[in-house]
Amino acid sequence: MTPIYLAHVHPETLAPHTLPDHLRDTAKLARAYLAGLGMDDWINVAALWHDLGKYREAFQQYIRDVSGYDAHVKDSTSKKTDHSTAGALLAWQRMPDVRGRILAYLIASHHTGLLDWFGDGVGGPRPLEKRLASGVEDGLLAQALAADIPDDILNPPMPTLVLPCGVDGLHLWVRILFSSLVDADFLDTERFMNIKQSGCREHGHSISQLRALLDQHLAAKAAALPQPLTEVNVLRAEVLQQCLDRAAEPPGLFSLTVPTGGGKTLSSLAFALKHADIHSKRRIIYAIPYTSIIEQTAGVFREALGDVVLEHHSSFDPDKETPFSRLAAENWDAPLIVTTNVQLFESLFAARTSRCRKLHNLINSVIVLDEAQLLPPDLLAPILHCMRELSARYGVTWVLCTATQPALGTRRNGHGKVTLQGLDGVRDIIPDPRALFERLDRVEVELPADLNQPTDWPTLADELAGHQQALVVVNTRSQARELFQHMPEGTHHLSALMCGEHRSQILAQIRAQLALGEPVRIVSTSLIEAGVDIDLPVVYRALAGLDSIAQAAGRCNREGRLSGKGRLVVFVPPAKRLVGLAKYGEQATRSVLHRPPAKLLSPEAFRLYFDAYYGQIGQGLDKHQILQQLKQNAGEAKIPFRTVAEQFSLIDESQSISVIVPYVNPDKPEADSRPLIAMLASGNVHRELTRHLQRFAVSLRRYEFDLLKQSGEIDEPLSGYFVLKNETMYHPKLGVCIDQRMGLDPERFVT
Repeated sequence: MTPIYLAHVHPETLAPHTLPDHLRDTAKLARAYLAGLGMDDWINVAALWHDLGKYREAFQQYIRDVSGYDAHVKDSTSKKTDHSTAGALLAWQRMPDVRGRILAYLIASHHTGLLDWFGDGVGGPRPLEKRLASGVEDGLLAQALAADIPDDILNPPMPTLVLPCGVDGLHLWVRILFSSLVDADFLDTERFMNIKQSGCREHGHSISQLRALLDQHLAAKAAALPQPLTEVNVLRAEVLQQCLDRAAEPPGLFSLTVPTGGGKTLSSLAFALKHADIHSKRRIIYAIPYTSIIEQTAGVFREALGDVVLEHHSSFDPDKETPFSRLAAENWDAPLIVTTNVQLFESLFAARTSRCRKLHNLINSVIVLDEAQLLPPDLLAPILHCMRELSARYGVTWVLCTATQPALGTRRNGHGKVTLQGLDGVRDIIPDPRALFERLDRVEVELPADLNQPTDWPTLADELAGHQQALVVVNTRSQARELFQHMPEGTHHLSALMCGEHRSQILAQIRAQLALGEPVRIVSTSLIEAGVDIDLPVVYRALAGLDSIAQAAGRCNREGRLSGKGRLVVFVPPAKRLVGLAKYGEQATRSVLHRPPAKLLSPEAFRLYFDAYYGQIGQGLDKHQILQQLKQNAGEAKIPFRTVAEQFSLIDESQSISVIVPYVNPDKPEADSRPLIAMLASGNVHRELTRHLQRFAVSLRRYEFDLLKQSGEIDEPLSGYFVLKNETMYHPKLGVCIDQRMGLDPERFVT
C-alpha cells in the first residue's frame, strides 16, 4: 500500500491535504502568475520542491502529532520541523551552478524570507551558504529522498543556464519568482485549510467595468458644472481629453505634467484605466508619497468607482475595511490599489515574505506615481533601476504624475561618464506642458529683494494679519510654532506634531470657514502642500526647494475665482539655514533665482532646478551603494538580499518613534484615543485597535522621544507601544509640546 504523505491536516475535519497535491497545485498556480515571461521551468521546480522536506519521516510523524495548520507555518531551525532545506539541497545537488543557487534561495527562504548568501548570521537567520552546509551534515536531503516521491515531482524539466534577466536584473527577477512561490504556497494552503476565507478573495470588477464607471462619473461631473465654464474648468476638461487620447499608445514610460489644480488625479486615473483596458493590463497601482494624501485620493476614487478601491497603508481606517480588502492587501490581488511609495518601493527591495508576496502582481500593471518629484533622492538610483526593469521585462507602464516634473533622465558628468542611469524615452501625455502652464497661470510670484535678508516673525505676522484669508508655509515645526505665537487669535496651526485625526479636524474647520467666506489664517509646515485641496487668495512661502514653492502656489487661487491673480510671496525665514536634503533644495532654488527664467513656475524652471538639485547630491543618489551590492557577485548568484532589505528604507525608522497621543476630536467626540489607549493598556490588542490607534499617532525624532521618556512623560503599556501619558503635553492647537526648558534646540525640529 502506497503511504499517504501529508502536507497539512484540516484542524476541524482532520481531512488530509496530501503532499503531492499541494506541491502540484502550488506549481500550477505559480506558473499561471508568470505565464509568458519565460520563467515556467524555474518556478515549476521551485514550487514542486519547496516542501520536499515534508517527505522526511520525522516531519510526517510531527505533522501527525500536531495535526494542524501550525505545522505549515512553523519552519524553525529544528531538525524535526525543517521542511525547506531538503529541496534547496536537491537543487544545489542537481545543478551546482547559478541555477542551483537561485532555486536554493527560493526554496530555503519561502518561510524565513530571502537570505544573504554570505555572512555570519549575527542578529538574524543564518546565511544560505551556511544553512545548506548544515543541511548536508544533518542528512536532510537523504531523509527526504528515502520516501516514495512521484517521478513528476522529483524529476521535472530543469531550467536552462541562460538567465533571461541578465546579471543586473537578477535580484528583481529572483524576487518576482520568490513572490510567485510564496503567494501560491499560501493560497493553496488557505484553499484547503480555510475555504471560506479563500472565497473572500474573489473580486467582482474588471478593468473594463471600472473604466465604464469612471466614464459615467466624469460625464456626470461635467454636466453638473455651472455654465459658462471657468477657464480652469475648460483646461481641466482639455487635460482629461488629452489623457484619454494618449491612452492607446504602446506601454512604457509616460509623464503627466499638469500644474497643481489642473485635475491630474482623475485624469491620470482615466489614462490608466483606458490604457489598461486597451492593453489588457491586470491592475492599476496608484502610489503616493504621504499617507496624508492617500485618504483624500482614495476618497475621490471611491466617489467615482464605489467600494472597489483597495487602500494599503499604515493608517487606513479599519472601519472602511471589508473581508476582501483585508485579504487583498496581503498580495495586491485587486484591480485598483492606492498605496504609499514606502509600500511599493520597499517591497521591491524586501526580503520578508509578507513584503515580497505582492511583487508578482506588479507584472503587466499600470503604476501611477503621484507627486513624482518626491521620490527620495538618496535612493533614486536603485528606484530608477527597478522602474526600468519592470517596464522593460515585466510589462509595467509607469506614469510620472506631478506639477513639478523631476529631471530623471540619464545624467553624465563633464567627461561624459554616466553618473545616474535614469529613465530615458519618457513620453509626455500633455503635448505642450509649457503652454498649459501659461494658460493655468493664476498666481503672481513675489520674490525677496535680497535673498540674504530674512524677514523676522513679528513683521511677517503683521503682514499676514492684514489679509482676511492667507496661508503661510514654513520649513520646520519650530518655525511654525514661533510664528504662530505672533499671529492673531483664531489662526490655525498645522504640523506633523499633530496626530492625523487632529489635522483632519483642523482642515475640516478651515474648509468650512473658506466656504462661508470667513477670515482664515493658517500657519503650516509643508504637509499642507501634499495634496490638501484648499484655495486662498494669498500664500506666503519660506524659501525652500522650487518644487515646494510650486506646491504652495497650488493652494493659491486654485479655482481661478479671483478677478486677477493670486499672490505667492516668497520670504527668507529668520532661522538657521536648512540641513540635509532640504539644504540642497534651497541651494538649488537660489541657483535658479540667480538667473531666473521668465516664469519661475514653469517646466523650464523645474528642469533647471532638478538639474542643480541632483547635481549637488551626486553619489548620494545611492547612499548605501545598493546597486553595487546587488550586482557585485550577481554573476555567481551570491546576493545579499537581507542586508539590502535592511538598508533600503524610505523612512529612517531608527531616527523616529511613533507615539500615541491623548486626543479627542471636539467636532466628532467618538474619535477619542483615550478608550483605545485603555484597551491597549489592558492587553486587548488586535488588528482593528492598532489601525484605529494610527490615527492618533505622532512620529517623534529619537532625541525628542528620549527627552520625553527620561522626563517620565511617555509610558509603554505594551512592548513596542508608546503613549504620551500627560494630556497637558498635547496642546489643542499645536499638538505635542516639548518644553524648551528640557534642553531641546528648537531648530532641530523638522517638518
